[in-house]
Amino acid sequence: MENQFGHGFVTTLILIAQHFALPPEQAWHGVQDHVTGLELPEKYRGTEIEEITTLLRKKVIWHQAGTRDREDAGEVISTLRRLVVAIDADLGIRDPRFGRFG
Repeated sequence: MENQFGHGFVTTLILIAQHFALPPEQAWHGVQDHVTGLELPEKYRGTEIEEITTLLRKKVIWHQAGTRDREDAGEVISTLRRLVVAIDADLGIRDPRFGRFG
């Protein structure tokens, strides 16, 4: 099924992250469309990665535009970072982290 807003796992995470590179009041417009195409790979079912992905979906979908834009954007960014670190760890990267300037 074609999704004009992107489809996949890492691909869609990048699209979501691009929204949150914008100022918080601009980040929310259209980001829910990307969550629609977010597909969890089968290998991550029942793992911490699935839990974090579900949390990310909820944070984006439940956001009320114009309310708590800055706070909710910060929570989404934090969740994206947790997810990326968990994916790196699963890929065998020892001690993945964002570091001091991340």
